[in-house]
Amino acid sequence: MTNSEMQGSSRVRVAMVGCGRIGKAHLRTMLQMQATTEVVAVLEPSPAAYADIAPLFDAAQLPVPPNFPTLEELLTRLGSELDAVMINTPHAYHHDQAQACMEAGLDVLLEKPMVISGAEAESLMATRDRTGRLLVVAFPGSLSPRVRHAVSLLRSGDLGRLLTVNGEAWEHWRVPNIGTWRQVPEIAGGGFFFDTGAHLLNTVADLTGEDFVEVAAWLDNLDTPVEIFGVAMAKLASGALVTFNVCGDTVSQARSHIRLCLTDAVMEVGIWGEKLTLQRTRTDAPLDVPVAPSLGVWDQFLAVRAGKMANPCPPEVGLRMARLWDAIRASAAQGGQAVQVAGAPRMA
Repeated sequence: MTNSEMQGSSRVRVAMVGCGRIGKAHLRTMLQMQATTEVVAVLEPSPAAYADIAPLFDAAQLPVPPNFPTLEELLTRLGSELDAVMINTPHAYHHDQAQACMEAGLDVLLEKPMVISGAEAESLMATRDRTGRLLVVAFPGSLSPRVRHAVSLLRSGDLGRLLTVNGEAWEHWRVPNIGTWRQVPEIAGGGFFFDTGAHLLNTVADLTGEDFVEVAAWLDNLDTPVEIFGVAMAKLASGALVTFNVCGDTVSQARSHIRLCLTDAVMEVGIWGEKLTLQRTRTDAPLDVPVAPSLGVWDQFLAVRAGKMANPCPPEVGLRMARLWDAIRASAAQGGQAVQVAGAPRMA
């Protein structure tokens, strides 16, 4: 039992690991939720990034929380006083940091992508099962009411059999990220396909809800250390076919599109949950599907933790995505040769 639970507090006491661009965005929302959330400490190795969050706490009339030099020291000194940790660090650090936090008895909201390989996904699932802690992956798509409603419609069977899925993501990504960790393969785990494109991979894995069994893929680095654009084709266990098309060197801000064709409907979804439309007949135009509003991933994490909803993005979804990414890289390394997805049912 945590300190806040023993004292009967309704506020979740959380530490922020990583306060860069994404972490700062999450903090901005969390500090609007003081009735339910108390940010107790941070871990941010960059003095500039730590200084950059101070105005957010000043605006909320709160003291800036202490900055710990290492996760080990944070957990040793404050672990018993915390309820949860939110991790917003480069991709290669996710596994070890999430594992350490769960082993310290804390629930974890983990920024995307969950991990950089299927083996790491299996390891985190084992840690989750061994510790009994909550692990939610902070994909805004999976944690959005639109994607959750889309999943409900797809699972109901009312839309018929899923036949094809076509997903796209594009962004002016290559140039702004030159010289950053996002283009260091050992830290990022991939390039545009695994950064912005991770939202596409995960949302499709969530929507379809089944194993990918075979993949063929082609990637191009455009003279950088990581892939900038690429295409992948995949087959699901049900026989449905999926295509992914990503381009990280175009003129647009981040945009996306997923179209699911079923025997009785066509559904269109945004990878961040930014849209949901449905067309049920040949003559009707696609209609927006209304859903309840959300304050974002932290709001949804609190609802899961309080038992108000099932975990929308558990490690099981992360495992399907990680195995898919492993297969995409393996196929691309073989010039687009089709490969079987590890852990999936064998094809005849």
